Amino acid sequence: MPVCVLELVGEQQAQTLPDGLDVALDRRHLPGGLATSRSGGGGGGGRGGGGGGKSRSDPRGGPGSSNPMIEALKQRDRTVELADLAPHIAEIAQDQYGSRLIQQKLEVASEEEKALAFKMVLQKMGQLTTDVFGNYVIQKFFEYGTHEQRRILAEQLVGQVLKLSMHMYGCRVVQKALDSVPIEQQVLLIGELKGHVLKCIEDQHGNHVIQKCIERLPTDRIGFIVESFIGQMSRMAKHCYGCRVIQRLIEYCASAQISPLLDETLRFCMELATDQYGNYVVQHVMEHSSRPGDRQALMQIARKNVLSLSCHKYASNVIEKALGCGTLEERAVLIQGIVGEPGEGHSPILTMMRDRFGNYIVQRVIMLAQGPQREALLWKLHEHMPALKKSNTYGKHIITALERAQVAHGQSNVPGMRS
Repeated sequence: MPVCVLELVGEQQAQTLPDGLDVALDRRHLPGGLATSRSGGGGGGGRGGGGGGKSRSDPRGGPGSSNPMIEALKQRDRTVELADLAPHIAEIAQDQYGSRLIQQKLEVASEEEKALAFKMVLQKMGQLTTDVFGNYVIQKFFEYGTHEQRRILAEQLVGQVLKLSMHMYGCRVVQKALDSVPIEQQVLLIGELKGHVLKCIEDQHGNHVIQKCIERLPTDRIGFIVESFIGQMSRMAKHCYGCRVIQRLIEYCASAQISPLLDETLRFCMELATDQYGNYVVQHVMEHSSRPGDRQALMQIARKNVLSLSCHKYASNVIEKALGCGTLEERAVLIQGIVGEPGEGHSPILTMMRDRFGNYIVQRVIMLAQGPQREALLWKLHEHMPALKKSNTYGKHIITALERAQVAHGQSNVPGMRS
């Protein structure tokens, strides 16, 4: 299960997000908590960049498909120096092979060679920044250029940050700039996003730039991002990109700074917990909020609604998070709510262990319960062992969990396990 989206349990399957990034999702299909970066970096990873995609000049050659200049470079790949590429570097950078070659040479070039290449790249920076392959060359200059070259490159972005942030390739350059320049220039660049934060967040490319702002700048410089969420928290928490940005705010900002956002999360807790994206925000508050009382309030809501939440496709993630991040005492109270009181006729666990989603919570409880509570749980399941053995796949999951728990706890016998 995607607790913090770090652990994926059960069968995994690939799903393509709107921005073309393939990610592994768990059985409950929870893409909202995946905070993937669109910063390409080095031409190895982003969509169509220096790593993937098809070159305008097909690297395999073939009639009518090759650029003579690129073909000539391929013939002397190992002997080419950056100085040799400089006169035509803008054209070469817009080819897949050429972009990779320039990036490789930049990593080992002398200061003189980089200065010559930089002069030529700067003349075509506007074109290269939004090019499928050229953007990687600009990123590489931000990474390997001198302090002065990075400053000049960042200056070229002034006045275009909003437009580039919502561009498929331009957003990568903006992110790399934020990674590479001093705070004064960072503040200058992100100032152009003021008044447009929600627009960026709702954009499949722009949301990554906002996340980068949160990650790279001091929290006292991103107050305008926090303020944009006031009164919009519930809506944005249920947005496929908005939930990612909120999670970054919860991770990086002091609870006092995002107090209005935390208040709204608590107010709309049940609504968010049952949403495919909002449940991640509830989980994040439960795990990361340092404001006194937030986790306890969410734990109480979880305990009060444990059956309905555990049997819900998305909210069951919140219950699992509660079991994982609560104190021993809080966990015991929640488990008691699941197992039921002694002598209780129909405790929640009996419904949960036959439910498509609830059975996963029961499996988790089997591993976590301790002491007398564990004994009560095992006897409760023992009473229904015959039915579990005859039941559908969910019942078999419970039996398997019991067998694993028997091994983990070093028990020689678990009631009802021997037929």
